[in-house]
Amino acid sequence: MGINLKPIDIVDDITREEFIEKYLKPRKPVVIKNMARKWPAYQKWTMDYMKEVVGDVEVPLYDSSKADPAAPINASAAKMKFTDYVDLIQREPTDLRIFFFDPIKHAKKLLADYISPKDLMGGFLDKYPSMFFGGKGSVTFLHYDIDMAHIFHTHFNGRKHILLFDYKWKERLYKIPYATYALEDYDIENPDFTKFPALDGVEGIECFLEHGDTLFMPTGWWHWMKYLDGSFSISLRAWDKSWAVKAHSLWNLTVQRKFDDVMKKNFKKKYMDWKEKVAVKRAEIALKRGLPK
Repeated sequence: MGINLKPIDIVDDITREEFIEKYLKPRKPVVIKNMARKWPAYQKWTMDYMKEVVGDVEVPLYDSSKADPAAPINASAAKMKFTDYVDLIQREPTDLRIFFFDPIKHAKKLLADYISPKDLMGGFLDKYPSMFFGGKGSVTFLHYDIDMAHIFHTHFNGRKHILLFDYKWKERLYKIPYATYALEDYDIENPDFTKFPALDGVEGIECFLEHGDTLFMPTGWWHWMKYLDGSFSISLRAWDKSWAVKAHSLWNLTVQRKFDDVMKKNFKKKYMDWKEKVAVKRAEIALKRGLPK
């Protein structure tokens, strides 16, 4: 059977009423083609422009290697001047990525280049939204966002391949306990169903973003991303109205993260090995029970 991927819904434009009824309330992803075409960023945000306005600030870089059990979450693999990194991803493939970077902190003029889609929904969180840069071939591992926000993810200067999975598939995706990411031993793009049988039959959505496309990714959706070109994205985040979702976010950011940090610090590889075994066991149970229903 394999993984059952359906194409994402794509619209050129959408009204507030349509967005709320078809995508926000049912928490269903959609690509909006024309949203960012109304932004100054659509024309202005080239690689050279970003280099010019952000400058030589040093940035942490992340690669595709498996997480070090002893390292804190989101520990970087290297550092580089921002301008040198942009030159690198324009020049050649690399698995190095900039993750959750705030270039607007260094270049306030970027604030005038995008528009939060408040005509579609409220609750936007960030005064300074995060940006993500990647070289051709670089991959963001399968995870969901710890704060459980809704995300409007707009891509620039290239193409990005995205796989999305509803939160209900978490056990079948081999979710790591006390974390928001999946077991890193399989390739979701080309999984080995013999080694990871719980992935067989998982249902998801496939998406390809081009320059100026905006992906609406509802709260809790798992996502895997691959840069098909050296390029970058900006994410605008908004709260879900549900108090249960807000409580889940608070739990993730405080109790769960603190507990996980303490356990990793004290037990390192032993703790990580235990978490991976639990992820496999839970996946096997979910598969045997035919979950999710």
